Amino acid sequence: MSRHPNNYRFTSASPDESNRRSTDPPSNRAGPTESDVLDAYSQAVVQVVENVSPAVISVTGSGQGTGSGFLISADGMAITNSHVVGGRTELTAEIEDGDRVDAVVLGDDPATDIGLLQLSTRELPYAQLGDAEALRVGQLVIAMGSPLGLQSTVSTGVVSALGRSLRGQDGRLIESVVQHTAPINPGNSGGPLVDSRGRVVAVNTAIIPMAQGLGFAVPINTAQWVTGEILANGRVRRQQLGIVATTERLPKGAVRHFDLLSDQVVRVVEVAPDSVAESNGIMEDDLIVAINDRITASVDDIHRLLALAKPDTQLDLTIVRGDQKLAIQLRLI
Repeated sequence: MSRHPNNYRFTSASPDESNRRSTDPPSNRAGPTESDVLDAYSQAVVQVVENVSPAVISVTGSGQGTGSGFLISADGMAITNSHVVGGRTELTAEIEDGDRVDAVVLGDDPATDIGLLQLSTRELPYAQLGDAEALRVGQLVIAMGSPLGLQSTVSTGVVSALGRSLRGQDGRLIESVVQHTAPINPGNSGGPLVDSRGRVVAVNTAIIPMAQGLGFAVPINTAQWVTGEILANGRVRRQQLGIVATTERLPKGAVRHFDLLSDQVVRVVEVAPDSVAESNGIMEDDLIVAINDRITASVDDIHRLLALAKPDTQLDLTIVRGDQKLAIQLRLI
């Protein structure tokens, strides 16, 4: 008796099983077709566009190119980019029905590239805001805006990375930036990046020239914080030490001598008069190596830590001054 060379055991169906199989309708066994899946995807995008597009605006200024924005309240308040505002106090906004209305700049924050506008009209549709912290890599996102002046343009993509950093207009890093693949172009700036439920999760702000599928958007959580600061104080308040500083690399001998965890430190180049730094004893040529036990290997590290600090709180600085390693308790104003 011969045996199958791979020792596989084959069984045949009983007559009853064969009959049952042959009489099953083909539709009971087949899964969703490619067209079914495509229709579901298309329906999701169409639904989002229909819900959100009435809240998307085109923003222009005298002698300048166009940008985008989106309404966040029925009384005409809208978010755009700071670089779309461009230092102006008045702009023109075009809403969905083609009407052009005046827009006053309530404030803008170059450090996060967020601007806040007030349109001179009321009872407008507005977008629902989501939560950028709930985003996941691979998630569907939809970009809306007016690239190159082409109003009501829509593109789709996915979240390709989270937690990126992007350099703002004032040199600070914008944290937790969303990277995505939805095609955007000049003019998309300030427009919404929306999830599949029609909620704005980020504000489109930048692309990398000559690259494809590399778009960046400021998280809506950051934009909400900025708008809250502008409405409450007329500007975004940030804690400052009052120093001019630069990054410096120390010799290995100095790193070992002071028992440092990084060979990069921040050297104080200048201390502003009547600043927090001066009142707390910080001096020129001091090397800031840590704040609250967090390594400060760059000026960006200091900016990050100050962004988290509230007024009237204490910071514990570790500095190197000459041949001494000192601890300085610094109180913010």
